[in-house]
Amino acid sequence: MKKVNIFSLAKRIERPLILDGAIGSLLEEKFPKENDYYTWMTKINSEHPEYLFGIYKDYITAGADIITTNTFRTNPIAMKYQSLSYNINDLIKRTVDLAFLARANNSVLIAGSNPPAEDCYQSERTVSFSELTNNHHKHIDMLLNCGVDFILNETQSQFDEIGIICKYCSWNNIPFVISIYVDENLKILSGESIDDVLNFVLQFKPLAIGFNCINKDTLYKIVQNYELNFNWGFYLNVYPSKLSCGEKSENLLPEISPEEYQEIVKDMLAYQPSFVGGCCGTNPSYISKIRELFEWNI
Repeated sequence: MKKVNIFSLAKRIERPLILDGAIGSLLEEKFPKENDYYTWMTKINSEHPEYLFGIYKDYITAGADIITTNTFRTNPIAMKYQSLSYNINDLIKRTVDLAFLARANNSVLIAGSNPPAEDCYQSERTVSFSELTNNHHKHIDMLLNCGVDFILNETQSQFDEIGIICKYCSWNNIPFVISIYVDENLKILSGESIDDVLNFVLQFKPLAIGFNCINKDTLYKIVQNYELNFNWGFYLNVYPSKLSCGEKSENLLPEISPEEYQEIVKDMLAYQPSFVGGCCGTNPSYISKIRELFEWNI
């Protein structure tokens, strides 16, 4: 697969590419009784494809340049705990096909979401290194075989997984982004600092490095303490507290409005991000507000 740095487009058009917002939390709002802790709304790909298709279309209409597949918990380790017998390949193919259908003839990019093998905020490891390796290799391959434009490795916070992903993608010429989750001390959950992670990841020439599911205060700390002189981006969690994948967000309201989020993005433009979008708690109205900042160049 030819590795083309799609985020160089951001420099040519003089604005960051706009990533979509949350999918899982929107599906939870619509189908709260159909959630499953381990696979977090991925069965919707088969059971209610029309609603997932509608989310993709709404994000594209809102101005997203990139939409993300609903594959955040279709990875093999998560799927082995599922309560019903869904086929991984089928769930992945359905969501990617829906993304292509929603894209139609426009130039929107499709990012294949590859999550942490276990829960996003789980610091202890319960599976072996060989299981981790098999998990990421298989999930990335399945996404690529369905035709995604690049792999978006999201909410990565364990150094062993980051290493597995970077080596596999780099050695196989797979276009990829690593998006990391850090705590308020600017460390990933396995204890390494942002410096450690950046110095390691950049060796493998990712398309970009992102920060996601962090809050606004952490984002401001990052840009004030690090020189981000590479393709980078962010998408924030706007809930007042972070939720583990599969934990219900019922009755939990965002603490940051779309208008406030727009102001955060405006502040970040001074640091020249290559992409911006939304994470947990966001919806198409947040993406519309980001788009408003660039109406002159959409």
